[in-house]
Amino acid sequence: MSAVVQHSNQTNTIRDDDESRNGTFPEDPDEDDELTLEDELETDEAMTDDVETDNSSSAVSLGRKRKGTQVMKGSVEELPSKKPLKDAFLDDSGTYSVLNSPEQNVNGDQRPSTPRSARNQDAPLPPNIVDWLQIFDGWTHTDRLIAINELIYSCEPLQVRHMMEVIEPQFQRDFISLLPKELSLYVLSFLEPKDLLRAAQTCQYWRVLADDNLLWREKCREAGIGHRKAMSDRVHGRLSTGQWKNTFLHHHKVEMNWRQRPIRPSKVLKGHDDHVITCLQFSGNRVVSGSDDNTLKVWSIITGKVIKTLLGHTGGVWSSQMQGNLVISGSTDRTLRVWNAETGRCLHTLYGHTSTVRCMCLYEKKVVSGSRDATLRIWDVESGECLHVLVGHIAAVRCVQYNGKLVVSGAYDYVVRVWDPEREHCLHQLQGHANRVYSLQFDGTHIISGSLDTTIRVWDVETGTCKHILTGHQSLTSGMELRGSMLVSGNADSTVKIWDITTGQCLLTLSGPHKHSSAVTCLQLIRKFVITSSDDGSVKLWDLKTGAFVRNLVQLSGSAGVVWRIRASETKLVCAVGSRNGSEETKLLVLDFDAESQS
Repeated sequence: MSAVVQHSNQTNTIRDDDESRNGTFPEDPDEDDELTLEDELETDEAMTDDVETDNSSSAVSLGRKRKGTQVMKGSVEELPSKKPLKDAFLDDSGTYSVLNSPEQNVNGDQRPSTPRSARNQDAPLPPNIVDWLQIFDGWTHTDRLIAINELIYSCEPLQVRHMMEVIEPQFQRDFISLLPKELSLYVLSFLEPKDLLRAAQTCQYWRVLADDNLLWREKCREAGIGHRKAMSDRVHGRLSTGQWKNTFLHHHKVEMNWRQRPIRPSKVLKGHDDHVITCLQFSGNRVVSGSDDNTLKVWSIITGKVIKTLLGHTGGVWSSQMQGNLVISGSTDRTLRVWNAETGRCLHTLYGHTSTVRCMCLYEKKVVSGSRDATLRIWDVESGECLHVLVGHIAAVRCVQYNGKLVVSGAYDYVVRVWDPEREHCLHQLQGHANRVYSLQFDGTHIISGSLDTTIRVWDVETGTCKHILTGHQSLTSGMELRGSMLVSGNADSTVKIWDITTGQCLLTLSGPHKHSSAVTCLQLIRKFVITSSDDGSVKLWDLKTGAFVRNLVQLSGSAGVVWRIRASETKLVCAVGSRNGSEETKLLVLDFDAESQS
């Protein structure tokens, strides 16, 4: 986007003062042409508010040259100089010198000094130049234009270039400073964030505009960043009118921490001995892990210590849910238990199932549990009462989703069912899978089911019809995440695929030389990334938009290491790891990518 209006309609590239005088743009072969946003962030934080200001629209460079890079080449044009170059001449050394006073023309009028009358004191005037100028002054305006055209045509390229360097600055204006503030902000709103940071370094007035809070609020909205005052306040340790800008910069730093900055040593949380961690929940600064050792443990990710151990189950814990201080667990002992995570007290023991409670879904004050006894039960977690029993499946219920109105369940009988829990009535039997259903996603409109038959099916919840069959995986779909119309699926074939559920098209396959070498066990979507874990002992980070491999976040030593579960927030990653043969300790790894933690 051009930032300057030129009356001559010629486009110019902004340059530093020295470059504008000699008309060259030196290339630096050792540096990239483009400044990175990282460079801009560092500069923006280091700058003080005493940026040089020129009240007469001085010629300044949009983004000072740093680290040998070029400034906004071909993007923003040169602003008018404080003293136009019409009072300068090119001396024998090839640089400009400035005259001290104007001259008188042949008619006695005061004429601004121009390069034609500017010369080195030691250099003689060209022959007949005075006569030539007198003739030129005697011509009409039309005759002068014709003469200038003929002069230009007779000049060599270097001489024409010199004319341009002298003339161009006369027709440049800083229109951003001349426009009303509202229009200036509208123009700047079309800039990318990195270009706004550059614009802020032009002059003090441009900095005020480029730091506008509403302007950065729009940039946050475009990037899908929500405003959290507490986070904004602590970004630079102060309150300011630029909290939206601070929020944007904070999110960018966090993204760079995930993407490329060195990973800090992880916190290691040990407590389940050599048992398998079967379920994992993460909320705020607490992690809850469930194990086949019959216990759940509540951890502080700040200290890395166990806060409480939840004792009471007589069989392995295979499912759990967490909401604030409330934890619900399901076990092979056929019961659910409701716990207070802060005190460690068991609030309720929920009896009713006749086999292992294998899955559950918590919504507000109700939890739906699915069991190997082929039934589902809806419970009130405050009273411990069983509200409804849903009967219809003829094999173990493996996965369940609940949105407060409808229950969706998938089972080993190859069927997905849609229930009205209040009436305990099955609205739809979604038949089509040729093997066990292991995973579900439900957004209120679409149901997505993953099966051992290698397919994923997209269903319409209102009609119960199958809209798309997603084929491409070669084995069991072990986990899925849905964001809008984008579905990410992890499979035992070691690949991850990204789909558009509205068209049924596979958009990307996360594979290539860096793909997992064994089954994908879990996946998470955060920010612009997909995080995947595997039986190969690794946790990998992928770019959600391009499908490109970013880097390994975790790589266990040895060939027997396994990452069973992962849970991620905007700034932290929790991994439950162990091994198949006992060579790797059972533990939780906590990785921190927060901006403040990396500073």
